[in-house]
Amino acid sequence: MTGTLNIIAALLTIGFGLFGFLAPAWTAASLDLAPTNSTMGLSEMRASVGGLFVVTGIAVLWLNHPMAYAMLGVVYAGAALGRFVSVLLDNPPLAKALTFGGIELVLAIWLIAANLSKPA
Repeated sequence: MTGTLNIIAALLTIGFGLFGFLAPAWTAASLDLAPTNSTMGLSEMRASVGGLFVVTGIAVLWLNHPMAYAMLGVVYAGAALGRFVSVLLDNPPLAKALTFGGIELVLAIWLIAANLSKPA
């Protein structure tokens, strides 16, 4: 069961990343990010919200090692931490921030707890 849930988490990571990678304008609008007079924001969406997650998810599946899945959990823990700090300091739309942060937190807890307890 752990293996199946790990694979689902990695595939979700790839899926989330594909939104930023293939539809950066839509992703930016969904995250309430506004364009400026440059397309650099689209480049950033494709890189940090897109390609980074797509390649990380693919690498985790390719490595297929408990520590790789645990490190994916650490990535999600960092995202959740940033999201919750933003709730405290930035006053973002609460429902949206808590939804995204909650998904990130659940993935972080699962991936770290389930995979750090496995032998290498």
